[in-house]
Amino acid sequence: MKGGKFIVLGVSVVLVVGVIIGVIVGVNHDKPNGDNGDSKALSSTSKAVASVCSQTDYKKTCVDSMSSVVNNQSATPKDFLEAAINVAITELQAAMGRPAEIGKAANDSLQKMAVEDCKDLLQYAVAELQASFSMVGDSSLHTISDREAELKNWLSAVISYQQTCVDGFTTPELKDKINNGLLNATQLTDNALAIVTAISQILQAFNIPSSSSSSRRLLEDGNEVGNDGFPAWLPAGDRRLLASQSGIHPVPNAVVAKDGSGQYKTINEALAAYPKDLKGRYVIYVKAGVYNEYVIVTKKQVNVYMYGDGPRKTIVTGQKSNSAGVSTFQTAPFAAIGDGFIAKSMGFRNTAGPEGHQAVALRVQSDMSAFYNCRMDGYQDTLYTQTHRQFYRNCVISGTIDFIFGDAAVVIQNCLIIVRKPMDNQQNTVTAQGRTQSRETTGIVIQNCRIVPEQKLEPVRFKIPTYLGRPWKMYAKTIIMESTLADFIQPVGWLPWAGNFALDTLYYAEYANRGPGAPTDKRVKWKGYHVITNKNEALQYTAGQFIQGNQWLKSSGVPYFLGLKN
Repeated sequence: MKGGKFIVLGVSVVLVVGVIIGVIVGVNHDKPNGDNGDSKALSSTSKAVASVCSQTDYKKTCVDSMSSVVNNQSATPKDFLEAAINVAITELQAAMGRPAEIGKAANDSLQKMAVEDCKDLLQYAVAELQASFSMVGDSSLHTISDREAELKNWLSAVISYQQTCVDGFTTPELKDKINNGLLNATQLTDNALAIVTAISQILQAFNIPSSSSSSRRLLEDGNEVGNDGFPAWLPAGDRRLLASQSGIHPVPNAVVAKDGSGQYKTINEALAAYPKDLKGRYVIYVKAGVYNEYVIVTKKQVNVYMYGDGPRKTIVTGQKSNSAGVSTFQTAPFAAIGDGFIAKSMGFRNTAGPEGHQAVALRVQSDMSAFYNCRMDGYQDTLYTQTHRQFYRNCVISGTIDFIFGDAAVVIQNCLIIVRKPMDNQQNTVTAQGRTQSRETTGIVIQNCRIVPEQKLEPVRFKIPTYLGRPWKMYAKTIIMESTLADFIQPVGWLPWAGNFALDTLYYAEYANRGPGAPTDKRVKWKGYHVITNKNEALQYTAGQFIQGNQWLKSSGVPYFLGLKN
């Protein structure tokens, strides 16, 4: 976990494809090559394989992974991609037992807990690789470009799961062993992601016809999205309610109330009643009350719509913390995993306090998830945006150190971000993004929000340094745009993690911010820091493009704008 530091083609065409791939996608990703003998490996194999692998970071690993297609004279780019994903699945399945074996040497609860976390995380990773393999297999050369965003999304999540497994071990010796045990699987996944990135460019270069991405849009579960922006399974009545954004909720399948006035007294009981043959949404209404329980919306519980009586009335709470011997991954009282999760008018909090150090209030890995009119309150590590595409609107998020963190593709829009008073001698950092590979399509975008100090912090706000973020991982990516920054934000804006780590490879950017904390003339001079002045450049980080919100946000029933505010 995050550190507790304070702060169909003939063979001739395939060969031509190979030559052009090397030109098109042979891009320097500012990343040291992880293989030995790359040149020898590339020169001793077929031109097609060599050229496909030439644009990966781990070239020898890539060449070795292509054994199933290397002698196939009619192999297409699709075949190369299938081979890359399949070998990643095989390697990761083989690696799944390594954390438990290595963890036998663990002599404290955190390390033992990390072993258990790895079991779940690597299962998630294998499942997403298998889904990616199935999607490629179901595609043709003419339709695979439609799936590019989904494939990148899934493969980015696989990389994140593997890294989260490693991060769970805090003993350096065990961490190194786990990292080495998963290294080949991580490299193979990164190679698959690189090839996905190249596939669309190959199609464009050879003018291979592809179906229009706007004519057939897919949700994560493979369901089509209709012309009205809603998935085909969504009932007409729900479509009307969601389209109106009137605040009226669909009829609940389950009502939760602590006083016994509902069908269930706990949220977990309502989730346990989730039907196996569900068609459509599973709607849970949680009446006002403080629910002291640990809730997980599981991977199989997709399309859950949960709403309360207000973020200060319906509250899910807990107090597990890292300082109490619980892994950061397991500290959250509420975790949303199943795809398509929607929460409205609810509060999520962790009451461990600043002395609890890492103590998550809400952990989200649900793809195409949305939160509206919700509160996430904590101190360090409040909101764990773990994986996939996420959207937050009209929410309140509070905390101290790295309190919005993770490796999801997330847009936080029209929200109030409150910086709280930390412990003595601590500094505040709003974000800590966890991108470990340069091709991951992840990052934190904060748009049209307000970043302000809480009342307790006001008297000492200039004595306690507050920064917009620090780079948790090598390719950390965070964009603050069209937001109001209060005067307590340090003029330099951003804080190093440790020395010069990631300062050249990160991507931090600001665009059209306002308020006394917004001037950029005294900001950090890092290679990876940018002040965006071009509107078209800023547009790529809006909800429509960055999280493909034009394909799914309408079905969430959450207000949103897809582009720039102004």
